[in-house]
Amino acid sequence: MIDLPSSALRVAAAAAPAAPHPASSEPQLIAAAVVGVAVIVVLITWLRIHPFLSLLLGSLVTGLVAGMAADAATTSFITGFGATEGSVGILIALGAMYGKLLADSGGADRIVDTLVSRTSVRALPWVMGLVGAIIGLPMFFEIGLVLLIPVIILVTRRSKLPLMRVALPAIAGLSAMHGLVPPHPGPLVAIGALGANLGVTLAFGVLVAIPVIILAGPVFSRFAAKWVPVDVPGLFLGTEGDGDDATATAAAADRKRPAFALALISILLPVVLMLGKALADITAPKATAEWKTILDFLGTPAIALTIAVLAGFFLLGIPGGMNRKSLQASLTASLPPIAGILLIVGAGGGFKQVLVDTGIGQVIASFAHGSNGIGILLLAWFIAALIRVATGSATVATVTAAGIMVPLTAHLSTPMVSLLVLAIGSGSLFLSHVNDAGFWLVKEYLGLSIPQTLKSWTVLECIASVVGLAGTLVIALVIGG
Repeated sequence: MIDLPSSALRVAAAAAPAAPHPASSEPQLIAAAVVGVAVIVVLITWLRIHPFLSLLLGSLVTGLVAGMAADAATTSFITGFGATEGSVGILIALGAMYGKLLADSGGADRIVDTLVSRTSVRALPWVMGLVGAIIGLPMFFEIGLVLLIPVIILVTRRSKLPLMRVALPAIAGLSAMHGLVPPHPGPLVAIGALGANLGVTLAFGVLVAIPVIILAGPVFSRFAAKWVPVDVPGLFLGTEGDGDDATATAAAADRKRPAFALALISILLPVVLMLGKALADITAPKATAEWKTILDFLGTPAIALTIAVLAGFFLLGIPGGMNRKSLQASLTASLPPIAGILLIVGAGGGFKQVLVDTGIGQVIASFAHGSNGIGILLLAWFIAALIRVATGSATVATVTAAGIMVPLTAHLSTPMVSLLVLAIGSGSLFLSHVNDAGFWLVKEYLGLSIPQTLKSWTVLECIASVVGLAGTLVIALVIGG
C-alpha cells in the first residue's frame, strides 16, 4: 500500500545517517533541538527575517549544536529540502493552478451565488460556512478570503444580518480546510514528513472539519455579533442603489460562467479520486486486480490534482469563456504568489531531516516511549500550538512540529499517523494574534479594531484548534488509539 505522496522523504531519511553523533549525549541533543527552535522563533518574531531563511539557519544551528560537522548539516538540510520539494511542492503548485483557474473562470462565483441565492436569511450563516469550506478546499486561505470578501459584504447588505453572522462562518470554513485538509501546504508537508496515508488523512480531515466549522462558524458567530457590533465596511460597494454598483452587479451577472454542477464536479473530482484509492487500500490492500491498479494510479495525489487541472480546462475554462491565451495566463499567474510558501515548506523538510539525522528525534521518541496514541496526539498539538503562537505562521508550526514528531510514528498504525497530522494541523490554528499576517488581513478587510479582531478572529481560531483536537481524540478513541 502506498501510504503517502512523498515516499521520497522516507527514502532520503533512510539513506542519510539516522544515528546520533558518536560524541553527542542526550542532553546535548535535547539542547540542540531547543536552541534550534528558539533560533527559528527569534529570527521570525524579533528580527523579522523570512521564515525560509529562519528555518535554514535554525536547521544549521541545530546540527552544529548536536555535534554534526558543518558540511554534514548542510547536506542533511539540502537532502530534506529536495525530497520535500520533489513531492509536496508539486502538489502545492498543482493546487495553486487549480485554485486560480476556479477563480478566473467564474466557477467560484457561480458556486457562491447559487448557494446564497437559494437559502433563507436564518440559514445564511450555515450556508456561508459551507461556501467557505467548498471554496477553501482547493484554495489557500488568503486567496479564498480575498475571493469571499465581496460576497460577504454583499450578502450582509442584502440580508441585513450583522457582519459577524455572515463573515465568521465563511472564514471558519476557509480556516478549517487550510489547517486540516490536504492539498493545503501544512497538511501536505506533515503527511509527507510523517509518512501518513493521504486518502485516510483527507477522509479524517473532512470528518473533523465538520464540527470545527459548525462551532467556530455559525454557533460562535451568534456571540461574536454581540461582542463586535460593527457596520459593513465600505469596500467594493458604495451605497445601495448606486449607479456604479448597479452597473458592476449587472456586468457580473452577465459574465459567462460555468454551470454550478460543472464547478462542483470540478472541485470534488480530485477528492473523489483520492478517497477512492484510500478506500481500496483499506478494503483490499493486497488486491492485484486491474481495478485496484487503476484506482491506485488515479488516486495518487499528483495524478488526481493533474487530472483536476486538465479537467478544469473543459469544466471551468471553456464554459467560463476562457480561450487558450487566457488559460495560459491564469496558470502562469498562479505560481508566483506561492513561491514563498514553496520555500518555507522545503525548508521545513530540511529542518525535519536535520532532526532525523542528528538522532534528536530518537531521543524525543524515547521520552514518549510507552505513551499511547492519545498522549502522542496531545503532545503534537501542544508543540504545534506553541510554535504557532510564537511565530504567527501555521505553516511553520506544522512543518516544525511534524519534524519533531517523526520518530514517534514508528509504532503507530496508519489511521493513527493520519490523526497525528490532524493534531498538528489543529495546533497550528491556535491563537492567531498580531504576529500573524492572517490576523491583519481579517482586521483590514472587515474594518475592525485590534480588540475587535481579538474578540472575533482570534477566538474563532482558538475554538477551531480546540475542537479540531477534540474531534481527533474522539476518532482515536473510536478506532482504539
